[in-house]
Amino acid sequence: MIMIKKRKSKFTINIGWLILILTLVFIIFSVGYYYYENNYMYNIYNQKNVIKNHRNFINRLLPSVTDAQRKYNILASISLSQAILESNWGSSKLATNYNNLFGVKAYNKQPSVKLSTNEFVNGNFINIKGYFRVYKSWDDSVQSHAKLLANGTSWNQYQYQDVINSDNYIEAAHNLQIDGYATDPKYTNKIIEIIKKYHLNQYDKVNK
Repeated sequence: MIMIKKRKSKFTINIGWLILILTLVFIIFSVGYYYYENNYMYNIYNQKNVIKNHRNFINRLLPSVTDAQRKYNILASISLSQAILESNWGSSKLATNYNNLFGVKAYNKQPSVKLSTNEFVNGNFINIKGYFRVYKSWDDSVQSHAKLLANGTSWNQYQYQDVINSDNYIEAAHNLQIDGYATDPKYTNKIIEIIKKYHLNQYDKVNK
């Protein structure tokens, strides 16, 4: 009697491996999609939250900057863009703890705090210690900033007259640099970019 040895089907083995591979692929895809979907939704939420915070910051300062515009001829877009840039939307330590939105320095016996700051000197940014004004509120900071531009410094009362006399935000941004408000060589471009991105010049139409 001839014995016939049964051979294990290669086809069956291949199907098993195929099912295992497909299962692993499905699991990996499912996990990847889950994390992608959650990350995507988180980014959408975070983006909406940032936009909301930016809008709240602008709305909070609008009454003060429009009032400063009427009193001192400081374009509202300039005040807003400087506050955004100097305080990082009101989140800087100087803004949150001491209500100083513009990085205004303190002199003589003015209320002040000593903090680190970056200054552009001889072609490079260096970190130095400086005394900065302390204010009771953001509104006080806006008004003080406007008075500084309107009345100049103790050593030059006409220092920022070019800014005051500017008819539009582009001219005013250039004059801020020319009149020595900031040492950053890119300060003008940063101010203009912020105004354009957030359409801040729309607030310059308020009667001055």
